[in-house]
Order: sequence, then C-alpha cells, then structure tokens
Amino acid sequence: MTVKEEIERRRTFGIISHPDAGKTTLTEKLLLFGGAIQTAGAVKSNKIKKHATSDFMEIERQRGISVATSVMGFEYKGIKINLLDTPGHEDFAEDTYRTLTAVDSVILLIDCVKGVEPQTRKLLAVCRMRKTPVIVFINKMDREGQDPFDLLDEIEKELKINVRPLSWPIGIGKSFKGVYSLYEKNLILFDSGEKQTLGNSIVINSLNDGTIEKYVSEDFSEKLRHDIELIDGVYDTFDRTKYLNGDICPVFFGSAVNNFGVRELLDCFIQIAPPPLPRETDVKIVHPEDKIFSGFVFKIHANIDPRHRDRIAFLRVCSGVFERNKNYYHTRENREVKFSNPTAFMAQEKNIVETAYPGDIIGLYDTGIFKIADTLTEGEKIIFKGIPRFSPELFRYVVNTDPMKTKQLNKGLEQLTDEGVAQLFTKKTDGRKILGTVGALQFEVIQHRLKSEYNASCTFDQVSLHKACWINSKDKKKLQSFIDDKLQHIAVDKDNKPVFLAESAWALQMAQEKNLDIEFYFTSE
Repeated sequence: MTVKEEIERRRTFGIISHPDAGKTTLTEKLLLFGGAIQTAGAVKSNKIKKHATSDFMEIERQRGISVATSVMGFEYKGIKINLLDTPGHEDFAEDTYRTLTAVDSVILLIDCVKGVEPQTRKLLAVCRMRKTPVIVFINKMDREGQDPFDLLDEIEKELKINVRPLSWPIGIGKSFKGVYSLYEKNLILFDSGEKQTLGNSIVINSLNDGTIEKYVSEDFSEKLRHDIELIDGVYDTFDRTKYLNGDICPVFFGSAVNNFGVRELLDCFIQIAPPPLPRETDVKIVHPEDKIFSGFVFKIHANIDPRHRDRIAFLRVCSGVFERNKNYYHTRENREVKFSNPTAFMAQEKNIVETAYPGDIIGLYDTGIFKIADTLTEGEKIIFKGIPRFSPELFRYVVNTDPMKTKQLNKGLEQLTDEGVAQLFTKKTDGRKILGTVGALQFEVIQHRLKSEYNASCTFDQVSLHKACWINSKDKKKLQSFIDDKLQHIAVDKDNKPVFLAESAWALQMAQEKNLDIEFYFTSE
C-alpha cells in the first residue's frame, strides 16, 4: 500500500463517558468484533472470571474502574482501528483530556437509565472546544430507562449539540425487541439469551411492506413506523460534513454487555469517522500526508510490566512514516534519539513494529528522556500545541513511613508524577514534598502503586492550600525579589520552575494585585 492509502484506512478514536456507563465493556465488545480477543471480560462481575483486557493494572481489577488510558489497535474490514479507552472517573479526567488531543474522533457513551451525567458535560465541552467529531451510543437498552425521544432532547439541551438518530430502539427494558438501523435499513432483533450474530439482522426494503410484522407485534411495528416518521420530520438528515465539523452527532442505541447494536455502530463508524487529521504546532499546521515524520507524546506509563520496571511513552504519529532504528530529533532535549523496539498495543500485550503511519499510537521505551507534550521530528524545530498540565486542586504532604526505602520512594514519586496523574512540588524552605492532584482518588492510587510497584510506603498529611501556580516575569530581579519575599510560600516543580503556593483565594488575589510585574499561570504548557 502507498503511504496515502495507509493514512486513509486509519481511524483513531477515544471512548468517553461518565463512570459506569459501560465504556470498558463497549471497548471489549469492539475488540471482540475486530477479532482481537476471543472472549470479552467484564469490569465487575463475579460470574465472569476474565477481567477486561483494557483494565490491566492491579488496582483497576480490584476497584472495577479504569484509572489509566489504555491503547488498543485492531483490524476490521480492511480498516486499521486505534482505540483509546479512557478513565471515566472524574479524579482521572486530566488523563482523559490529554488523550483527547491524540484522537481524531470520539464515541460518547450515555447510560439510558441515568441520561446525561456531570462528567459527560465536562468531556463534551473539551470535544466542542476542539471541534472533535462525536458519535453517541446510548447503552443499556435492555434495562428500564428513559424514553428515547426524552433522552435525545436531554442530550441536545444539556450538551448543546445537534443529534440525528441512525438507529432506533423497538421497546425498552423487558420489552426491548431490537433496533431498526436507519443507516443500513435493516432490523436487528434482540434475544438476551444469545450473542448478536449476522444471522439475527433482517434486511427490510420498506417499513410498510409487512415484513416487520413477522418479527415483532403489530403494536411495536406501528409505533416504530410512527417514530421513524417523527424522526425524519424533526431531525435534520444525516450529513457527514456536518458530523466531521462537529455540528451534528449521529446516535445509536444498544446494549454493550449483550453485544447488541455494537456491530452497527462499528460498521457505520468505519464509513463516516475521519481518517487522521492535521495538527497545530507553534510554527505551522502539520498535515498527515507531509513527507517529514513528526509526532508527540501524550501519555507516559511507568511499569506496564511490573516485572521489568519499564516506562513507556505513548506517541501519536502525526505525519510521515515512523521507522524502527532510525534517528529522530527530540525538540525539547535538542538531541538525536533512536528506538530499537517501538511497540504497538493490545492493552498490555505489546508487539514490536517496524513502521507506523499517521494516526497510529506507538509505545517507545523511555529511559527518562520524555515528558508529556514532547515532540519528535526528522530535524524540524516544532512543538505540538494544546497539551497542558493543569494546576492541581488538592494537596498533601508526602510522609515517608519507611526511611530504609527513601530511595525507592523518591524514584517512585518521580516516575509516577512523570505520567501526569499528579504533580510533585518541593518546598524551598524545608525541602518537604507536596503532591498535588486533580482528584482525591489519585492519592489512593499513588499510595497503592508505590507499595506494589516500588516496595515503598508513605502516608499523606493535610496541607491547607488553595492553589499552586507557576510564576514568571520579564524582569528577573523582580521575580527573585518576589521569591525571597514569599519564601515560605514558594516551591519548585520537577523542572525546577518556581511555583507560588497560595493558602487562600484572597492570598492569591493580593499577591497578583501587589506584584503586577509577576505573571501567574494556572496551566503549564
């Protein structure tokens, strides 16, 4: 295949939702249809012994939640699909926001019982900001949920997006009979006892030719005709250009746990979802078909395999062709680097790749040279934009409970905070370490991973802080004078950049008003 054909056949997307909407289950079923796995696991079910493929960290299996984005690639009908399963829990939202910079489109999952939830709103706001194309999958139709029209109204009103159903449910909960695909004009029957196969979809040339009555009762077929008429009257016809611009969201209905409606979603997705899109840098727009290779690191994961203590940087290829054993230019470090074993992922299973094309996500073994948002090129001095680190909202002092393991603790904190899940600050006055996170659950995860992956133990002490913000000034003397004056409230981050620790909103406001020459930053890009 030519490079152009390789680019055209790639689809890189993320699955996002509020926790418990069924995101990891949907990921598993997509992998099942792609032939990537033989049996799907469930995130939490005592009946199913196999755990979800995408939840490979020990804490994820214990808690039944995803705490890290996992990357999986598989082939389906000649299309190379790169799927990123993101954490739904709000305490890990930062990982999800960064992952959204590496995808070209998104599948948003909504629970038909609960409807639009808080985390859904936040995630969709990020998608709208970037104009990312979104497909909505309304899940758990085999449970007693809301009326489909009410759900669509709620999605439009709450998320401020225009929708267009491309499949429609017949019944809901106990009376759920299946879905009618408005995209493929066929009827897919639901039987909770069996997994969906190609055999239980029936092609229907016209809803009025009497075929439908053979499979569902007259009441249901009459309601379906009425609903479809209403949909065609109320909602705009589906326009792919509008979808690609982020102006309209196609909607599908189904039940991921029963494999139901997943194939229709996947079949439509590979036809309408965008191939790799251009990306913005500080110098120019990079297009996938540009001949020169470029890519950026959007995630770092320590100890994917705890036995080998390996650190992997996840790189999104943006242009050109990545080749194994070739020298590339690391723009921040201003030096050449070479990778002898770049890998492609199937959750924690890794295969060495010789080449990777725009849209692909590859893992690079990292000896500590990478940070999130680093750029690799074939010599061009460019930096990809829009991958920030956020100012943390919760803070704790780190207390070492085993002084014999100080070295392990420091190494663990250093590596885990490189992943971007938390930030480490060291106070100027006494050298005490402060951990800052976006969510409370992060502290628990870090404590657990320090113990299981580094054999180091710590506890956390309360510290009353309102905000940590990065400071800078064009006048270096004034910056130094501010640091000397506020020494009790100054720390440094991992890059040795000065950080002002404000104890209250009032203290931050006063510092800003009295020091007009100092710039205060709440994201570090």
